[in-house]
Amino acid sequence: MNPSFEEKSVWIQLLGMTVGLGTYFVVAAWMLVQGITVLGAYIPLFIAAVVLLVVVLIAGYLVAAITSRPSRPEPRDERDRLIEWRAESHASWILGAGAFTAIVGLVAGVGDVWIAHLLMHSLMLSQVAKLGLQLLYYRRGMGS
Repeated sequence: MNPSFEEKSVWIQLLGMTVGLGTYFVVAAWMLVQGITVLGAYIPLFIAAVVLLVVVLIAGYLVAAITSRPSRPEPRDERDRLIEWRAESHASWILGAGAFTAIVGLVAGVGDVWIAHLLMHSLMLSQVAKLGLQLLYYRRGMGS
């Protein structure tokens, strides 16, 4: 069975997220190990990661649009919305745990660079888990 445009879209988002923000976190971890704890030093890196993310998304959607069989992608249906909702509901706890840990870190006096990266990392992990679950549900179904 050929994947729908919605499923291709999830693959593209997952690729963009892991390449763009994954690169950010690899470089940011290296910067943290080097002792760079000024939050402003990470802004150019974040901008570059977002630009990379956008480039990957644009390229991916162009390829998906060109290789799609129908001239226009089929509209989202109830199954697509249900899959996205269920995946979001199962992955959102990661973001909640990250936010809770960040609050604990603030109370404990952890530096702002660590808190910012913890929040952003939990957001990224939550989105990657959501996209991964969406792909699982597209391929195997949602079960009961």
